[in-house]
Amino acid sequence: MKLKVGIFGGSGYGGAELLRILLARADVEIAFVTANEGAGKPVGEVHRNLYGLTSLCFIAAPGELESLPEVDCVFLALPHGQALEIVPRLPPGVRVIDLSGDFRLNDAAEFLEHYGREHTATALQSEFVYGLTETNRKAIKGARLVSNPGCFATATLLGLAPLVATGQLQGRVVVDAKTGSSGSGVKAAANTHHPQRMNSFYAYKPFTHQHVPEIEQELRRVGDWASEFVFMTHSLPVARGIFASIYVETKDALTAGGVRALYEDFYRESFFVRVVEGSPDINWVKTTNFCDLGIAVRGRSLVVFSAIDNLVKGAAGQAVQNMNLMFGLDERAGLMLLGSNP
Repeated sequence: MKLKVGIFGGSGYGGAELLRILLARADVEIAFVTANEGAGKPVGEVHRNLYGLTSLCFIAAPGELESLPEVDCVFLALPHGQALEIVPRLPPGVRVIDLSGDFRLNDAAEFLEHYGREHTATALQSEFVYGLTETNRKAIKGARLVSNPGCFATATLLGLAPLVATGQLQGRVVVDAKTGSSGSGVKAAANTHHPQRMNSFYAYKPFTHQHVPEIEQELRRVGDWASEFVFMTHSLPVARGIFASIYVETKDALTAGGVRALYEDFYRESFFVRVVEGSPDINWVKTTNFCDLGIAVRGRSLVVFSAIDNLVKGAAGQAVQNMNLMFGLDERAGLMLLGSNP
């Protein structure tokens, strides 16, 4: 039998990637996809890469969710704040994967500080499982509600988790992360519109990025995390991709081979994490669900390089990976997406 899914928020980049991935699957039926501004328009006219591939039309999200078709699972690819209103009104048997930040943080005060609004569904927060597949696979398999990680958080956590889990970190951790313009969403703003960014390079949200508490929260779950954490984000003049350089000091002097073996062992059951020679490249992971990790070592100084596609492994691809786990499917189903060279 086909899984029946619904998508709230199908007109943005995250929703478009969900559609691209799920429309190719014979075992999934998309029962509905919402987009208030695009309501009534065929999906293929809004997302021209899907033209002729589906007869789906966008619908407006109804005030009464009971009028929607019955589904097994819903994806929420909406701006921050909207999932807080929708999730409490969904039927109790429906599984939910939220791509926004609404249910990532367990601390309501941290949520207020970093997202600028009160958390209005704290009773549901404790039921949400954090959806970083490679570090929380067992809990995701048994979850009804999953909060998909942020894109920067995904790249950073996959780079740091093996070191935290094995107790190898000491001192300050510095993350220098860069993202493409699609991470700012489909609507252009003065400082995020690609024509402005394409010949520019700048930092933003120093020390205050909303993914910081999410990263630290998950690292405390993974292992003994007590390091000073410096996290800086930058605007990269490309459309897709995140590249993070993670600078750490280890407790023991390690060799490059030893670190590589540590990472390969930690991710031995994680098909979508690849440990590569030298530096990864965002071109290698573009349009795929892979995270490529590279390593450079000098004594106790270690740099981990992490590259992902912010819209796939950093959003829609990881959401589908989590759906596969939640329904007992092969984790790789529908995600054997090949990159291009170049």
